Amino acid sequence: MKVSEAMHRGVNWVAPDASLAQIAKIMKNDDVGAVPVGENDRLIGMVTDRDIALRALAGDRDTASLTARDVLTKGVVYCRTDETVENAVRLMESKQIRRLPVIDDNKRMVGMLSVGDISHHSGRELMGELMAAVTASHP
Repeated sequence: MKVSEAMHRGVNWVAPDASLAQIAKIMKNDDVGAVPVGENDRLIGMVTDRDIALRALAGDRDTASLTARDVLTKGVVYCRTDETVENAVRLMESKQIRRLPVIDDNKRMVGMLSVGDISHHSGRELMGELMAAVTASHP
């Protein structure tokens, strides 16, 4: 199965100067745990619920003044629409991540592939491998 068949479309993304409150509202309204961050029509990072908890709330900074740029995870790992779900799963396993932005042939973000998407479109064995990898302790 191709990533394009399993991903969810219509992803919201924010500018680096978006407030954490704006990002949290998107997460709540869209029922997602990660929001892509873009600048000059390029994906520059992701803000996850974990980023907000660990980099903003657990820090000694004024959270009301923090923006996406202050807490985002750089070095975005992504997959392409024409890749197989199995290849995307291997990438998620190797990077221990639960969500992948999906880009098309024009390098435009067209969706996200999450653990939930994979659970709905793959077999138990593949899902089991993925969950074992992404829930393992980080080094």
